[in-house]
Amino acid sequence: MTNETKVPTPRPTTLDGWVKLLNGVHLPVPQASHDLVCKAIADSRRSLRDIADLMQDSPALALSVIREANHHTHGSLAEPAENLEVAINRLGLKRTEELLARLPSLPGNEIPVALRQLQLISQHATQQANGFFASRLARLWQDIHWGSLLFLSPLWPLALTHPRLLGEWELRVVHKGEPARKVERELFGVRLAQICLALVETWRLPIWVAQGYRLLLNERRELVKVLRIARDSEHPLRQQNRLDDDPTLRRWLNQPANTVLLANGLAMAAQQAWDSPHNTRWQYLTSLYLQMSMDEVQQQLHQQAANSARHHAMPDLWHPAVALIWPWGSRRVHPGLLPAAPPSAQDLSQWRKQCSAMLVEPSPFRNAMHLTTSARDALVACGMRRVMILMADRSQTAVRVHQTAGLPEEAAAMSFTISQSKILQRLLAQQAQVRLNPDNNAQFSALLPPGLRSLFRGEHLLLRSLTCNGRVIMLVAVDQGGGPFSDMTVQAFGKTVQCIERALHTFTNRGR
Repeated sequence: MTNETKVPTPRPTTLDGWVKLLNGVHLPVPQASHDLVCKAIADSRRSLRDIADLMQDSPALALSVIREANHHTHGSLAEPAENLEVAINRLGLKRTEELLARLPSLPGNEIPVALRQLQLISQHATQQANGFFASRLARLWQDIHWGSLLFLSPLWPLALTHPRLLGEWELRVVHKGEPARKVERELFGVRLAQICLALVETWRLPIWVAQGYRLLLNERRELVKVLRIARDSEHPLRQQNRLDDDPTLRRWLNQPANTVLLANGLAMAAQQAWDSPHNTRWQYLTSLYLQMSMDEVQQQLHQQAANSARHHAMPDLWHPAVALIWPWGSRRVHPGLLPAAPPSAQDLSQWRKQCSAMLVEPSPFRNAMHLTTSARDALVACGMRRVMILMADRSQTAVRVHQTAGLPEEAAAMSFTISQSKILQRLLAQQAQVRLNPDNNAQFSALLPPGLRSLFRGEHLLLRSLTCNGRVIMLVAVDQGGGPFSDMTVQAFGKTVQCIERALHTFTNRGR
């Protein structure tokens, strides 16, 4: 990846912090799209419409051009560019070409999967919007098309900078049904829709995109009212009478801007399953909005998904059209619910090298930090994604972090009082191991220091105390991202801590 796509890794916790971080991200553009557009701009026979059509194959490129055009008109009387053709016209071909030269471009398969997966959902949403709404509201097709494609665009830079946070959000909110407000406060410090709305306003994206986020944040009561009516889909006349009795609600429902939210709701919900309650809610709303039967909605929904897959599917991405041939009621299992991948052959080779170094006598380690660095690297090589090594103080009243991997920078300065956690007391009393899983997670999580537990989110965690000369002096906390462990990694972990204990003994007793 080019230097331009590298971004700061610290996680903001405020709205201003997120906007500043994500606004500074340069999204990578597929090399093939980049080259085609550059060639078209250099060809005097190509029209602006031709160039805009070519750009549509790269959502990141389209967003960058619209943002640039709106940035140049910011503060002027000109309305924001609502579509790509207007944006190119505003910028002019020369400035568009200069923008392309500044954008990082990569071969398609080298662009991070999390970013490409989100952009695929945006393309699927655009297909649904065009299929359901553009033909019925033909004069507004440009607004529907671009609003639908760009609705999720504030999340694209987030997928580049913090893909694991988005993955954890999906796992906990979509697949486990945890309250979105609670999860988002934990992960981001603010509501995700607030971050998206703030970026939409900063970038001056189409007004319908902003309206969709304002609805999600401020108009939930109206949405619930409409959904109650929408569920009565087998009685269309009764539905119409209920809407006629509430003209304000009817006008609220019939806003053309709602097409953008409906299309993205359908595409997002389909990522989990076609028959999930979440998906059914969006189908009901679409049915009421278009005054179509649920059967017609579902038939067209599946047809548009198949069309989207034909145009946009990639081998390493998930497109829900694949699930249309599965038995009804089947579910795609979220990767976070599957055992983590075992370490690669290269990782295992590195792991053996690190473990061998810890078994050398006399001890090759210069000091405790040198030893714990080697221990940390061995734990990472055996497949652990998040690692924390803590050392007990001389009085055995607290443990202080010595090494971390895969954790925020602030974790390195942490310490925990042993007396305030029953699990720490047990681990520090004698050599022991505690393994958290879905069956005991709630029970054991309550007994861990809150600061420690917040760093290792998920239902799977390994804690192990290590002894030297009959006394516990080290504590190790590890996981594979919070999901189920790979059996091979658990076995390698057991061998690794034996090597670390041996290294501790050799190092502590050197020169005796």
